[in-house]
Amino acid sequence: MRIGELARRTGVSARSLRYYEQQGLLHSSRSVGGQRLYMMAEVARVRVIRQLFDAGLSSKVIARLLPCVDSDDVDVAEDAFTTMVGERNRLTADITRLVEARDALDELIEVNTRHRLRRAPG
Repeated sequence: MRIGELARRTGVSARSLRYYEQQGLLHSSRSVGGQRLYMMAEVARVRVIRQLFDAGLSSKVIARLLPCVDSDDVDVAEDAFTTMVGERNRLTADITRLVEARDALDELIEVNTRHRLRRAPG
């Protein structure tokens, strides 16, 4: 199928599909006219890629995980598991830092609120 059909079937833009291919996440062949041609199996692959992006993973990390999709090798699955747990830990640390930043901003907002109330006429 051509790129437009893959985009329609997956709900992913043709631009994103070209990006996935550029990053080595997706593969196509070329027609005589140079158009990208995809196998039906790429529909499922794009859906997996979208799930991984939706989980907050970068294309670099996704490239490390995709061999698990293509292989039944237990070692490959273990590597993917380790990578996903590491990414989850990274996200948890990011969330902790964001909560701390939000709490610090809440304190500054409170200080600003008290300051404005003291300065208000009346």
